[in-house]
Amino acid sequence: MTEKELTDLNQKQLEFFRLGLTREADFRIEALKKIKRLIIKYEKELFESLHKDLGKSPFESYASETGLVLQELNLFIRNLQRWVLPKRVYTPLVHFIASSKYEYEPFGRVLVISPWNYPFQLLFIPMIGAIAAGNCVLAKPSRHAGHTVRVMSEMINNHFDPGYIHIIEGGSDINKFLLKQKYDYIFFTGSSDVARQVMKEASGTLTPVSLELGGKNPAIVTADANHPLSGRL
Repeated sequence: MTEKELTDLNQKQLEFFRLGLTREADFRIEALKKIKRLIIKYEKELFESLHKDLGKSPFESYASETGLVLQELNLFIRNLQRWVLPKRVYTPLVHFIASSKYEYEPFGRVLVISPWNYPFQLLFIPMIGAIAAGNCVLAKPSRHAGHTVRVMSEMINNHFDPGYIHIIEGGSDINKFLLKQKYDYIFFTGSSDVARQVMKEASGTLTPVSLELGGKNPAIVTADANHPLSGRL
């Protein structure tokens, strides 16, 4: 996809959001149900692609990827009508004539950037949350899980208006160009180094971000530990 096509796609999502369709709970729920049907339809292809990319068995693919996403979908589909209702809250005495409530509003256009290690789950779960909240979504998975990316792209891009939900394939050059564009929210999962760049670019347009970053789990192995390396410490 060229830079012009990406710019045009960004504009399409802005125009689609302004139509107001995504503000309707029924519209969001139908989109979530459609995604659920597509996951079930493409389950075999997803399992095969996850095996090719990461060596995952069908059981592991379901347990750590598709099953978690289906569970998330069921949760939103079941509760969304209730969650979107305005919530009455306390009104200070000085405003005794008035009443107060929370109204939940979508951000608009959400960019989701996901990593390679759980390519399906870490793309779809934030995407589902953004859709449930009434946003349009542009999703950019990692090119290092190419087989899975192609199946996900076929699932979404062949069945949804690109102005509403679209998956973009490509490498780091695409990420850099995307981050130069204006979005209303960015959800990034990946390394701290790349996250710094995401925050830097987002700060220029005051775009709010969520960063789910990788971590390390250091451990101390003592000499008397029952471990193959313990005798060499």
